[in-house]
Amino acid sequence: MLASFLAVMVVVCLHEYAHAYVADKCGDPTARFSGRLTLNPLAHFDPIGIVMFALIGFGWANPVPINPYNFKNYKRGCLLTSSAGVIVNYICAFLFYPIFGLVLNFVIPIFSGKYLSTFLFYLFYCLIVYSLSFCVFNLLPFYPLDGFRIIDALNKKRGRIFWFLKQNGHKILLGLILISALADRFWLFKYIDVLGLILNIAISVFGKPIMLFWNWIFEFFGIVIPFVF
Repeated sequence: MLASFLAVMVVVCLHEYAHAYVADKCGDPTARFSGRLTLNPLAHFDPIGIVMFALIGFGWANPVPINPYNFKNYKRGCLLTSSAGVIVNYICAFLFYPIFGLVLNFVIPIFSGKYLSTFLFYLFYCLIVYSLSFCVFNLLPFYPLDGFRIIDALNKKRGRIFWFLKQNGHKILLGLILISALADRFWLFKYIDVLGLILNIAISVFGKPIMLFWNWIFEFFGIVIPFVF
């Protein structure tokens, strides 16, 4: 649980910082003036969202305040800011994977049989999986997730589906998260766990290129990393 919680804090903090940094570079200082242009996790902390992420793998942070009308280029600023978090999460998963491999092969054996070895394994494992999980989860097209904001930035049409998702997106998300949480405890809910199914497939698809790339490099040095995805 400690490894999971620390991994969540790192992943969420980097995600929100990316939004704030890109928004500031695009001309909107709102996040900076609100104290969100920082790597301090307390500035981005949402207690319920972080706990849910640590417990069931889905959660949220306090959204970074943004005023898109301050952007130098409205459409480009909205698109870059909305996509910054998921891009950083994917880059982090790409970078955490080789670190996990090195820790697994050279650090953990030193503390074999001790609690520290178990902690290090789960910490770096969770950093990889949560980075991808947060990336994929935020790409879902439900308000207020990044996926919805990306669609909003690319599409000028405001039809019934758009307004329905904007008004009810958070309710749909909470329902999907609740079903996914119950699926871990009651087998009946596994058959309707749409969110879990989508994320598992997407994480596997997104994670395979990372795993194949680094395993191909590590093979030259005789380093073996177990399959993560």
